[in-house]
Amino acid sequence: MNDCDAAFDVLVIGAGIGGLTAAALLQERGFRVLCLEQSRHPGGSCSSFRREGYTFDAGASVFYGFAENGRSGTLNLHTRVFRRLGVEVPSVPDLVQIHYHLPGGLDIRAHFHRDRFLGELTEAFPHEAEGIGRFYRELESVYDILSALPAGSLEDPRHLLSVGASHPLKTGALALKTLRSMGRAARRHVSDPELLRFFDIEAYAWALQDATATPLVNAGICLADRHHGGINYPLGGSGSIPEALVEGFGKFGGRIRYGARVERILTEGGRAVGVRLADGSELCARAVISNATIWDTFNSLLDDSRLRVEESRFIEAPSWFQLYLGVEGRCVPEGTEVHHVQVDGWEGYQRPGGTLYCSVPSLLDPSLAPEGHHVVHAFVTDRAERWKGLERGSEGYRRRKQEMASELVARLERLMPGIGGAVKVKVSASPLTHERWLARRHGSYGPLLKPGRNILLKPQNRTPVKSLFAVGDSTFPGQGVIAVTYSGVSCASLVASRLGRPLRPLE
Repeated sequence: MNDCDAAFDVLVIGAGIGGLTAAALLQERGFRVLCLEQSRHPGGSCSSFRREGYTFDAGASVFYGFAENGRSGTLNLHTRVFRRLGVEVPSVPDLVQIHYHLPGGLDIRAHFHRDRFLGELTEAFPHEAEGIGRFYRELESVYDILSALPAGSLEDPRHLLSVGASHPLKTGALALKTLRSMGRAARRHVSDPELLRFFDIEAYAWALQDATATPLVNAGICLADRHHGGINYPLGGSGSIPEALVEGFGKFGGRIRYGARVERILTEGGRAVGVRLADGSELCARAVISNATIWDTFNSLLDDSRLRVEESRFIEAPSWFQLYLGVEGRCVPEGTEVHHVQVDGWEGYQRPGGTLYCSVPSLLDPSLAPEGHHVVHAFVTDRAERWKGLERGSEGYRRRKQEMASELVARLERLMPGIGGAVKVKVSASPLTHERWLARRHGSYGPLLKPGRNILLKPQNRTPVKSLFAVGDSTFPGQGVIAVTYSGVSCASLVASRLGRPLRPLE
């Protein structure tokens, strides 16, 4: 590598949403960027695929960040990023974020209209009416702070000085709130154990941890923004998001090389200088961005045992077992909401398979299914270790998938009576599928902080290796499409500043 001239300013490993966002913003700023993707399609778990006339969301199904409400700051990032790139993703609003079906007959809809949601929750817990109001006002206060602060890297001194000087009181207040969890805040206002369980599932539905382990700042983004920007579904499916980022990236001269599996990040003198691909070819750059998980980056792509990330440092987020169904429309009752979370018993809701997630996006976008039909996406958490000893394609593997698919269909009967006899297309994916297609250790969706840890202890974009940066759900703020979009914006901001050409603030 000593004689290698840097053909690119930046190499991005992985075309997930975080990597694509960083790549596109850097390319638009005038840097020469190449994105390397091991599969044949962009987007990672935020992508779509088609089977027999049905379009399915591969993973992500709830989308923030598309609103046009004129507010500045870290929110509405999809709108701001797409505007910067000169591309559009038409979307349709979803007026109920999630319909919760919980033990004891508790049935709550998280409406876009805040008063309607709080009214429904208060009706279920009238004795906690004041506490409910105070708790959600606290989440609202976090949102108010975040929506006033411009997006940028927490590791860029220029950005921090600018934000601190322009918003000293809000910056100080936010710093204090990073020390608190959603669960701790909730317990200051309410005491009913069933209501606290509801707050747990509100957190678990998107953070995969209960309220006690979920940072208050993260909760303030999701559980308040749903009543402001709301959630919107991208027409054409989740794959419309990476397709738009690829389009914007290409408009400014960016390139993606598909089928390019990175085998090693190359370093010289403690600095990242390029990558080696599986075919043996090497590429050089002034900076490298990894969209791989923290374990894949430091334990596999880098050849330095001193940088290994021990398993005990974080909680490994689970993988998923996913079921994709094309069904006759008759099995979806009139008035069914798009997104559902079903918990049959609190004692096991955090165990693999304990909580059933379901979405029916064709209720918002009929083009996803043939006329008179719907797509149903059902999924539960799972672990690769539960599939240990089962070879992909083996009879045992197929049998396990069939058993789990049948179990999920049976559970869906509670939401959609008769669905078992209405299935026309059935596709399933195990943790081993995620591990293979997403090139992620154990098919995991990245590291989770241990309960009680400050959210700022989440890995940031900077790494111990000079000129090597990280992006995606392994980095702050964490899991979810809007979160990894933020990490992409933050990473692009930091890299651009380091390379001497800072990004312009998103508008």
